[in-house]
Amino acid sequence: MLLSPQAERNWESVCSVLEDVLESQSHRQLFALELGSGTGQHIIRFAQKMPFVIWQPSDIKEDSLESIKAYIAATQAKTVLPPVHLDASDPWEKWAGLSHNSCDVIISINLLQYSSFKTAQGVFSGAGQILKQNGLLITYGVYAVNGIITPSCNEKLDEELRKMNPDWGLPDIDVLRQLAYGNGMRMERIVSHVSRLRGDSTSQQHVFYTCNVSFF
Repeated sequence: MLLSPQAERNWESVCSVLEDVLESQSHRQLFALELGSGTGQHIIRFAQKMPFVIWQPSDIKEDSLESIKAYIAATQAKTVLPPVHLDASDPWEKWAGLSHNSCDVIISINLLQYSSFKTAQGVFSGAGQILKQNGLLITYGVYAVNGIITPSCNEKLDEELRKMNPDWGLPDIDVLRQLAYGNGMRMERIVSHVSRLRGDSTSQQHVFYTCNVSFF
C-alpha cells in the first residue's frame, strides 16, 4: 500500500465537508466517483464515515490502482468498488463504461493542480454528462482567483508545480466557473479553510458545482 502524508493530514477536513453536504441525502443510497484516487486513503476513510454511498475509485497509474485494491482488502470495505483505470482528459464515453446520468457525486481532490488544462476540460465535460440532474461535482485544492494567487506560500506552490511540469499549476476559479457553465453546471458555493503546510498557512477551497442541465 502507498502512503501519502498529505492525504493523512487533510482527509478529516475534506470528509467533514462531504458529510455536511451529503447528510440531507443520507436516507438513500448514492453513487460517487472519485477522479484521481491516488493511494486510496481518502476514499477508504470516506466509505467508513458515509456508508450510504457506493464509492467508485479511479486513477491512471497502475501503482495507485494496486494501492487502492490493497486498502480495500485491508479494511474489508464493502461500499468501495474495485478501482478502474480512468483518464479524465478522455471523452466521457471512455470513462470506464460509466453511463450517462449515472453519478450522484463526482469528487476531485488536488487533481486539477497536478494536471493540464486539457484534464480540467475533461473533468467538467465528463461531469456534465455523467452526473444526474442536480448532481454534484466537488473539487478540492488551492486555486487562483481572477489570476491572483495568495498568500505567498501558494505562489511558491504554483511555481514548484510549474517547474515539475509546465502544464501544471493552480487553476483559476473563474476559468473553472466558465468551464462549468459551458457544460450545463453552475458554481454553487466555495468552502474555505486554512491548513498548514511546511509551517506556512495556506487556504484550501472546496468548490461545489451543481449539474442542472435544464438551467441553461
